[in-house]
Amino acid sequence: MEWADFFLVATTTLGFIITCKHLIHVLNWVWVMFLRLPKQLKQYGSWAVITGSTDGIGKAMSFELASQGLNLLLIGRNPTKLEATSKEIRDKYHVEVKILVLDMQYVKGEEMGKLIVEAIDGLDVGLVVNSAGLAYPYARFFHEVDAELMDAVVKVNVEGLTWVTKAVLPGMIKKKKGAIVNIGSGSTFVLPSYPLVTLYAATKAYLAMFSRCISLEYKHHGIDIQCQIPLFVSTKMSKMGSSLFVPTPEMYSKSCTRWIGYENLVVPYFLHSLQGFLISAIPDALVDSFMLRYFLYFRRRGFLKDSKIKGSKASSTSEANITP
Repeated sequence: MEWADFFLVATTTLGFIITCKHLIHVLNWVWVMFLRLPKQLKQYGSWAVITGSTDGIGKAMSFELASQGLNLLLIGRNPTKLEATSKEIRDKYHVEVKILVLDMQYVKGEEMGKLIVEAIDGLDVGLVVNSAGLAYPYARFFHEVDAELMDAVVKVNVEGLTWVTKAVLPGMIKKKKGAIVNIGSGSTFVLPSYPLVTLYAATKAYLAMFSRCISLEYKHHGIDIQCQIPLFVSTKMSKMGSSLFVPTPEMYSKSCTRWIGYENLVVPYFLHSLQGFLISAIPDALVDSFMLRYFLYFRRRGFLKDSKIKGSKASSTSEANITP
Protein backbone atom coordinates (compact mmCIF):
# COMPACT_ATOMS: atom_id res chain seq x y z
CA MET A 1 0.00 0.00 0.00
CA GLU A 2 1.38 3.35 -1.00
CA TRP A 3 1.74 6.16 1.54
CA ALA A 4 -1.13 8.16 0.01
CA ASP A 5 -3.45 5.15 0.20
CA PHE A 6 -2.42 4.48 3.81
CA PHE A 7 -3.04 8.12 4.75
CA LEU A 8 -6.49 8.02 3.13
CA VAL A 9 -7.47 4.80 4.95
CA ALA A 10 -6.13 6.12 8.28
CA THR A 11 -7.93 9.47 8.10
CA THR A 12 -11.16 7.82 6.94
CA THR A 13 -11.00 5.35 9.83
CA LEU A 14 -10.25 8.12 12.31
CA GLY A 15 -13.14 10.21 10.97
CA PHE A 16 -15.47 7.22 11.22
CA ILE A 17 -14.44 6.58 14.85
CA ILE A 18 -14.95 10.26 15.80
CA THR A 19 -18.35 10.32 14.06
CA CYS A 20 -19.43 7.15 15.87
CA LYS A 21 -18.27 8.60 19.17
CA HIS A 22 -20.35 11.76 18.68
CA LEU A 23 -23.33 9.70 17.50
CA ILE A 24 -23.14 7.57 20.65
CA HIS A 25 -23.08 10.73 22.78
CA VAL A 26 -26.15 12.09 20.98
CA LEU A 27 -28.05 8.82 21.29
CA ASN A 28 -27.15 8.55 24.98
CA TRP A 29 -28.32 12.16 25.53
CA VAL A 30 -31.67 11.38 23.89
CA TRP A 31 -32.00 8.23 25.99
CA VAL A 32 -31.32 9.78 29.39
CA MET A 33 -33.16 13.01 28.64
CA PHE A 34 -36.38 11.65 27.15
CA LEU A 35 -36.61 7.84 27.21
CA ARG A 36 -35.05 6.57 30.44
CA LEU A 37 -37.68 5.77 33.07
CA PRO A 38 -37.52 7.85 36.26
CA LYS A 39 -37.05 6.01 39.54
CA GLN A 40 -39.93 5.45 41.92
CA LEU A 41 -38.95 7.96 44.59
CA LYS A 42 -41.06 6.37 47.33
CA GLN A 43 -38.68 3.42 47.23
CA TYR A 44 -36.18 5.57 49.13
CA GLY A 45 -38.65 6.35 51.92
CA SER A 46 -42.04 7.90 52.52
CA TRP A 47 -40.79 11.37 53.54
CA ALA A 48 -38.87 14.07 51.66
CA VAL A 49 -37.09 17.06 53.23
CA ILE A 50 -36.91 20.26 51.16
CA THR A 51 -35.00 23.41 52.11
CA GLY A 52 -35.90 26.74 50.53
CA SER A 53 -39.37 25.28 50.09
CA THR A 54 -41.47 28.46 49.92
CA ASP A 55 -40.11 30.00 46.72
CA GLY A 56 -38.73 29.14 43.32
CA ILE A 57 -37.33 25.70 42.55
CA GLY A 58 -37.70 24.51 46.16
CA LYS A 59 -41.42 25.26 46.25
CA ALA A 60 -42.01 23.72 42.83
CA MET A 61 -40.11 20.59 43.90
CA SER A 62 -42.27 20.36 47.03
CA PHE A 63 -45.43 20.24 44.92
CA GLU A 64 -43.89 17.83 42.42
CA LEU A 65 -42.80 15.39 45.14
CA ALA A 66 -46.17 15.65 46.88
CA SER A 67 -47.85 14.78 43.57
CA GLN A 68 -45.87 11.51 43.67
CA GLY A 69 -47.27 10.67 47.08
CA LEU A 70 -44.34 11.70 49.29
CA ASN A 71 -44.93 13.26 52.69
CA LEU A 72 -42.95 16.45 53.21
CA LEU A 73 -40.89 18.28 55.79
CA LEU A 74 -40.65 21.85 54.53
CA ILE A 75 -37.79 23.99 55.83
CA GLY A 76 -37.76 27.76 55.40
CA ARG A 77 -37.22 31.03 57.21
CA ASN A 78 -40.69 32.57 56.78
CA PRO A 79 -43.36 30.95 59.00
CA THR A 80 -46.24 32.59 57.15
CA LYS A 81 -45.06 31.30 53.77
CA LEU A 82 -44.38 27.86 55.24
CA GLU A 83 -47.89 27.61 56.65
CA ALA A 84 -49.45 28.79 53.38
CA THR A 85 -47.38 26.38 51.27
CA SER A 86 -48.04 23.42 53.55
CA LYS A 87 -51.79 24.08 53.57
CA GLU A 88 -51.88 24.35 49.78
CA ILE A 89 -50.02 21.06 49.40
CA ARG A 90 -52.21 19.24 51.93
CA ASP A 91 -55.40 20.47 50.28
CA LYS A 92 -54.22 19.54 46.80
CA TYR A 93 -52.43 16.21 47.34
CA HIS A 94 -53.65 14.99 50.76
CA VAL A 95 -50.18 14.07 52.03
CA GLU A 96 -48.66 14.74 55.45
CA VAL A 97 -46.72 17.99 55.67
CA LYS A 98 -44.60 19.20 58.56
CA ILE A 99 -42.73 22.50 58.74
CA LEU A 100 -39.51 23.68 60.35
CA VAL A 101 -38.87 27.41 60.64
CA LEU A 102 -35.12 27.81 60.21
CA ASP A 103 -33.19 30.87 59.05
CA MET A 104 -29.83 29.46 57.99
CA GLN A 105 -28.34 32.93 57.89
CA TYR A 106 -28.58 33.35 61.67
CA VAL A 107 -28.48 29.84 63.17
CA LYS A 108 -25.12 28.28 63.98
CA GLY A 109 -24.22 25.14 62.07
CA GLU A 110 -24.24 22.65 64.94
CA GLU A 111 -27.52 24.05 66.26
CA MET A 112 -28.96 23.83 62.75
CA GLY A 113 -28.02 20.16 62.59
CA LYS A 114 -29.65 19.44 65.96
CA LEU A 115 -32.89 21.15 64.92
CA ILE A 116 -33.09 19.05 61.75
CA VAL A 117 -32.29 15.81 63.59
CA GLU A 118 -35.13 16.57 66.02
CA ALA A 119 -37.51 17.44 63.16
CA ILE A 120 -36.90 14.18 61.27
CA ASP A 121 -36.98 11.95 64.35
CA GLY A 122 -39.37 9.07 63.67
CA LEU A 123 -39.80 9.95 59.96
CA ASP A 124 -38.84 7.57 57.16
CA VAL A 125 -36.76 10.18 55.31
CA GLY A 126 -35.75 8.88 51.91
CA LEU A 127 -35.14 12.03 49.89
CA VAL A 128 -33.58 15.41 50.67
CA VAL A 129 -33.60 18.39 48.31
CA ASN A 130 -31.16 21.15 49.28
CA SER A 131 -32.66 24.06 47.39
CA ALA A 132 -32.05 26.96 49.79
CA GLY A 133 -29.68 29.48 48.28
CA LEU A 134 -28.72 33.13 48.49
CA ALA A 135 -27.30 35.39 45.79
CA TYR A 136 -26.36 39.07 45.53
CA PRO A 137 -29.22 41.56 45.17
CA TYR A 138 -27.37 42.69 42.04
CA ALA A 139 -23.92 42.23 40.48
CA ARG A 140 -20.94 43.97 42.08
CA PHE A 141 -17.16 43.74 42.36
CA PHE A 142 -15.93 41.52 45.17
CA HIS A 143 -14.54 44.44 47.22
CA GLU A 144 -18.02 46.03 47.11
CA VAL A 145 -19.66 43.06 48.88
CA ASP A 146 -20.28 44.10 52.48
CA ALA A 147 -19.46 41.82 55.41
CA GLU A 148 -23.10 41.02 56.19
CA LEU A 149 -23.82 39.84 52.64
CA MET A 150 -20.58 37.83 52.54
CA ASP A 151 -21.46 36.00 55.76
CA ALA A 152 -25.04 35.39 54.62
CA VAL A 153 -24.07 33.88 51.24
CA VAL A 154 -21.51 31.56 52.81
CA LYS A 155 -23.80 30.58 55.69
CA VAL A 156 -26.77 29.69 53.49
CA ASN A 157 -25.04 28.24 50.43
CA VAL A 158 -22.22 26.34 52.14
CA GLU A 159 -22.82 25.88 55.86
CA GLY A 160 -26.57 25.30 55.62
CA LEU A 161 -26.38 22.61 52.97
CA THR A 162 -23.46 20.90 54.72
CA TRP A 163 -25.24 20.61 58.07
CA VAL A 164 -28.54 19.49 56.51
CA THR A 165 -26.67 16.71 54.71
CA LYS A 166 -24.79 15.69 57.86
CA ALA A 167 -28.07 15.55 59.81
CA VAL A 168 -29.88 13.19 57.39
CA LEU A 169 -27.05 10.82 56.47
CA PRO A 170 -27.03 8.61 59.61
CA GLY A 171 -30.66 7.57 59.09
CA MET A 172 -30.04 6.78 55.42
CA ILE A 173 -26.92 4.76 56.27
CA LYS A 174 -28.90 2.79 58.84
CA LYS A 175 -31.58 1.74 56.37
CA LYS A 176 -29.12 1.41 53.44
CA LYS A 177 -31.00 3.68 51.06
CA GLY A 178 -31.70 7.33 50.36
CA ALA A 179 -31.22 10.15 47.89
CA ILE A 180 -29.87 13.68 48.30
CA VAL A 181 -30.31 16.31 45.59
CA ASN A 182 -28.31 19.54 45.76
CA ILE A 183 -29.44 22.38 43.49
CA GLY A 184 -26.29 23.88 42.01
CA SER A 185 -25.68 26.54 39.39
CA GLY A 186 -24.63 26.80 35.76
CA SER A 187 -22.06 29.34 36.94
CA THR A 188 -19.85 26.44 38.08
CA PHE A 189 -20.40 23.85 35.36
CA VAL A 190 -21.61 25.38 32.10
CA LEU A 191 -19.89 28.77 32.18
CA PRO A 192 -16.12 29.29 32.46
CA SER A 193 -16.57 32.27 34.81
CA TYR A 194 -19.19 34.32 36.63
CA PRO A 195 -17.61 37.75 37.25
CA LEU A 196 -19.20 40.27 39.63
CA VAL A 197 -21.18 37.47 41.27
CA THR A 198 -17.99 35.79 42.43
CA LEU A 199 -18.84 34.70 45.95
CA TYR A 200 -22.15 33.14 44.88
CA ALA A 201 -20.44 31.18 42.08
CA ALA A 202 -17.65 30.06 44.43
CA THR A 203 -20.12 28.70 46.99
CA LYS A 204 -21.94 26.80 44.25
CA ALA A 205 -18.60 25.36 43.11
CA TYR A 206 -18.19 24.01 46.64
CA LEU A 207 -21.62 22.41 46.35
CA ALA A 208 -20.71 20.62 43.09
CA MET A 209 -17.44 19.21 44.48
CA PHE A 210 -19.08 18.33 47.81
CA SER A 211 -21.76 16.38 45.94
CA ARG A 212 -19.27 14.51 43.76
CA CYS A 213 -17.12 13.47 46.70
CA ILE A 214 -19.82 12.30 49.09
CA SER A 215 -21.55 10.52 46.22
CA LEU A 216 -18.50 8.24 46.05
CA GLU A 217 -18.32 7.95 49.84
CA TYR A 218 -21.90 6.76 50.30
CA LYS A 219 -22.78 4.97 47.06
CA HIS A 220 -22.00 1.60 48.64
CA HIS A 221 -24.51 2.43 51.39
CA GLY A 222 -27.28 2.64 48.78
CA ILE A 223 -27.41 6.47 48.96
CA ASP A 224 -27.66 8.36 45.66
CA ILE A 225 -26.21 11.87 45.94
CA GLN A 226 -26.56 14.24 43.04
CA CYS A 227 -25.91 17.87 42.11
CA GLN A 228 -28.41 19.24 39.61
CA ILE A 229 -27.28 22.20 37.52
CA PRO A 230 -29.86 24.77 36.42
CA LEU A 231 -29.11 27.70 34.16
CA PHE A 232 -31.57 30.58 34.37
CA VAL A 233 -34.98 29.69 35.83
CA SER A 234 -37.79 32.23 36.24
CA THR A 235 -37.51 32.83 40.00
CA LYS A 236 -37.25 35.77 42.38
CA MET A 237 -33.51 35.19 42.56
CA SER A 238 -32.96 35.40 38.79
CA LYS A 239 -35.51 38.22 38.36
CA MET A 240 -36.25 36.88 34.86
CA GLY A 241 -39.54 36.17 33.14
CA SER A 242 -40.12 32.73 31.63
CA SER A 243 -39.13 32.06 28.03
CA LEU A 244 -37.95 29.21 25.83
CA PHE A 245 -34.61 28.84 27.64
CA VAL A 246 -35.84 30.20 31.00
CA PRO A 247 -38.41 27.71 32.31
CA THR A 248 -40.81 28.31 35.15
CA PRO A 249 -39.90 26.52 38.40
CA GLU A 250 -42.79 24.11 37.77
CA MET A 251 -41.44 23.14 34.33
CA TYR A 252 -37.95 22.80 35.71
CA SER A 253 -38.96 20.63 38.69
CA LYS A 254 -40.59 18.05 36.41
CA SER A 255 -37.23 17.61 34.70
CA CYS A 256 -35.46 17.39 38.08
CA THR A 257 -37.37 14.39 39.36
CA ARG A 258 -36.61 12.34 36.23
CA TRP A 259 -32.89 12.41 37.08
CA ILE A 260 -32.95 11.62 40.79
CA GLY A 261 -30.93 8.51 41.60
CA TYR A 262 -28.80 8.50 38.46
CA GLU A 263 -25.60 10.43 37.58
CA ASN A 264 -23.99 12.58 40.30
CA LEU A 265 -23.67 15.82 38.28
CA VAL A 266 -26.43 16.58 35.79
CA VAL A 267 -28.11 19.33 33.77
CA PRO A 268 -31.70 18.05 33.96
CA TYR A 269 -33.58 20.55 31.77
CA PHE A 270 -33.03 19.61 28.12
CA LEU A 271 -32.84 23.16 26.74
CA HIS A 272 -30.30 24.08 29.42
CA SER A 273 -28.29 21.04 28.33
CA LEU A 274 -28.48 22.27 24.74
CA GLN A 275 -27.37 25.73 25.86
CA GLY A 276 -24.42 24.18 27.65
CA PHE A 277 -23.37 22.34 24.50
CA LEU A 278 -23.52 25.53 22.43
CA ILE A 279 -21.60 27.54 25.04
CA SER A 280 -18.87 24.87 25.18
CA ALA A 281 -18.28 25.43 21.46
CA ILE A 282 -17.42 29.12 22.05
CA PRO A 283 -13.87 30.03 23.16
CA ASP A 284 -13.71 30.77 26.89
CA ALA A 285 -12.19 34.20 26.28
CA LEU A 286 -15.27 35.31 24.32
CA VAL A 287 -17.67 33.93 26.95
CA ASP A 288 -15.67 35.63 29.71
CA SER A 289 -15.78 38.95 27.89
CA PHE A 290 -19.53 38.71 27.32
CA MET A 291 -20.24 37.73 30.93
CA LEU A 292 -18.19 40.63 32.28
CA ARG A 293 -20.01 43.17 30.11
CA TYR A 294 -23.36 41.54 30.91
CA PHE A 295 -22.89 41.83 34.67
CA LEU A 296 -21.32 45.31 34.48
CA TYR A 297 -24.59 46.43 32.91
CA PHE A 298 -26.62 44.94 35.79
CA ARG A 299 -24.19 46.43 38.31
CA ARG A 300 -24.87 49.91 36.92
CA ARG A 301 -28.63 49.30 37.04
CA GLY A 302 -28.42 48.03 40.60
CA PHE A 303 -26.39 50.97 41.87
CA LEU A 304 -28.72 53.41 40.11
CA LYS A 305 -31.75 51.79 41.74
CA ASP A 306 -30.03 51.84 45.13
CA SER A 307 -29.15 55.52 44.82
CA LYS A 308 -32.76 56.38 43.93
CA ILE A 309 -34.06 54.45 46.95
CA LYS A 310 -31.55 56.14 49.27
CA GLY A 311 -32.40 59.54 47.78
CA SER A 312 -36.11 58.92 48.31
CA LYS A 313 -35.52 57.88 51.94
CA ALA A 314 -33.34 60.91 52.59
CA SER A 315 -35.99 63.18 51.10
CA SER A 316 -38.72 61.59 53.26
CA THR A 317 -36.58 62.00 56.39
CA SER A 318 -35.87 65.63 55.56
CA GLU A 319 -39.58 66.38 55.04
CA ALA A 320 -40.42 64.68 58.33
CA ASN A 321 -37.85 66.78 60.17
CA ILE A 322 -39.26 70.12 58.91
CA THR A 323 -42.90 69.23 59.42
CA PRO A 324 -44.27 71.48 62.22
